[in-house]
Amino acid sequence: MNANNIARERAFPIVIVGHIDHGKSTLIGRMLHDTNSLPTGKVEELQSSCERRGAPFEWSFVLDALQLERDQAITVDSTQIWFHTENRRYVIIDAPGHREFLRNMVTGAASADAGVIVIDAKQGVSEQTRRHAYLLHLIGVPQVVVAINKMDLVDYSEDRFKTVEGEMQTYLEEIGLTAQAMIPVIAMHGDNLATRSEHMSWYVGPTVSDALDTFPRATAPVERPFRLPVQDVYRQDGRRLIVGRVESGQLQIGSEVSVWPTRRSAKVVSIERWASPGTETVIRAGQSVALTLDDELFIERGHILTLPTAGPRSSNALSVKLFWLSRDPLRQGEYLTLKLATAEYDVVIDSIDTVIDVEDLSRHRGHEVEQNGIAEITLRSRSDITYDLFHDIPTLGRAVLLDGYHVVGGCIIEGGGDIETASRNLTAVPQSVNAYEREAANGYPGAVLWMSGLSGAGKSTLAMALQRELFNRKINVYTLDGDNVRNGLNRDLGFSEEERDENIRRVAEVAKLFADYGTIVISAFIAPTNFVRAQAREIVGDQFHEVFVSADMSVCESRDVKGLYAKARRGEITDFTGISSPWEPPENPDLEVNTGELSLDDSLKKMIAYVEQSILKSAK
Repeated sequence: MNANNIARERAFPIVIVGHIDHGKSTLIGRMLHDTNSLPTGKVEELQSSCERRGAPFEWSFVLDALQLERDQAITVDSTQIWFHTENRRYVIIDAPGHREFLRNMVTGAASADAGVIVIDAKQGVSEQTRRHAYLLHLIGVPQVVVAINKMDLVDYSEDRFKTVEGEMQTYLEEIGLTAQAMIPVIAMHGDNLATRSEHMSWYVGPTVSDALDTFPRATAPVERPFRLPVQDVYRQDGRRLIVGRVESGQLQIGSEVSVWPTRRSAKVVSIERWASPGTETVIRAGQSVALTLDDELFIERGHILTLPTAGPRSSNALSVKLFWLSRDPLRQGEYLTLKLATAEYDVVIDSIDTVIDVEDLSRHRGHEVEQNGIAEITLRSRSDITYDLFHDIPTLGRAVLLDGYHVVGGCIIEGGGDIETASRNLTAVPQSVNAYEREAANGYPGAVLWMSGLSGAGKSTLAMALQRELFNRKINVYTLDGDNVRNGLNRDLGFSEEERDENIRRVAEVAKLFADYGTIVISAFIAPTNFVRAQAREIVGDQFHEVFVSADMSVCESRDVKGLYAKARRGEITDFTGISSPWEPPENPDLEVNTGELSLDDSLKKMIAYVEQSILKSAK
């Protein structure tokens, strides 16, 4: 390719990632020098500056746009750096490698067509390396080169190179990324960056620059369906201008467009751009424009203009893959704002479906997502969300999560239609007798007394005594007890964390049905975590009353006629709550009954008093 063609060609965006100590900045600085991409005299200027300061020259100083970076020896912000080979122009999106700055790394890498992963040959594949690789996969960077750096520190060993190469290759294959090349390099001296190394004759593959030149360009957005997120609506000279940036596709005057989510249609009368005088006849992806339509449809910021034949998707529930940035863990039930293109939606974390460990790629169900964690979650909104799948149109399939004005997470949309379709294909049959009629007939409302506490705290004993007392008062009452339920409804469940949570979820659903029928349900389960109790409260709703049956561990053990605590302490029983499995006492129960201090009769009296005051009295 000649120089004129290279100059006219759009620069190929790449992102370079790596652990803070693996030499990423050195690689970039040396690559700029070896491809003659630095301004004339820049290296000499930096060398003179180092001499004045009495510091040795390092190639990483080329990137030190901030004094903070020199002082702390870490890259803080995402910056764009330009270089060229004989065949192509590149723009490097320099993504920070330090764990605390992963937020900037995600922001920078989002627009890259390819990535370079830098690994220290001596240190090998680190947790940070795996995290960066997974993030490149997560945000859709389709192709990568792996530069195994500092080969001089391992005596240019081919065996060491192959060991690191094999480990990284295995990991990339597991997450669905393919490396164009694995290249042994010495960034400090330029070995195998733009020129071949004299020290590693055993390597016959491409240099880094050669490998980058073989990357195909991503599909041009203009070839994808038309999408114009509305930025604003202006009035000018009596005209109504719909303003926004074309994210994909193309459009011409006279075309019919649909407005989402209203799905109303109109024809384009004019197309105008600020950057060029006069009226455009055709617009394409990447252009900011103003349109006028032949009908004054209701349009506002956040709406999407599309062609009627190729519209986006719409659902009130989204399945997304999340990267969590906040120091505070993400938990089910939290309310956040989803910012997607120019639209914002109030969403709730409907479920945390899978938490992914980037080290071994194991997947498990979790109750929360820690900072820098990756998870698959379900978001739900009261209103339908207009979106595209990430692999179809990235700009309409990539979103951020806000807590107030703070970005706390980024996500890509993997589904939503299936969730929506499943829920909409189910039609709840309304009861011919409603809850108010049952309450009027019974003289009291249905309710769920959710009693939780350690094994041996006295839940079942107190529950059965309360059931008898209420039954004697002609009150419709039923007790759901842990052992009884596991002998029937939940006999297919074991005692893993996931199965315990499912056990409680099913019990809550059954309790809700009983309460809707007008029954006072007494539930006696350990329910060891705030998560499962909050889930039960959410399922049952306003009829939920949380009762903490408390007793010291010593009291519970003294009542343990089955010897379960002793077996747990000897390791004969695993996952025993309070010993080998977590126990989280309720934080704000509606009632606490301390059976270690109160007799059974006094505990029962306290329960009866609560039922009379909070449930039976409310019906009078």
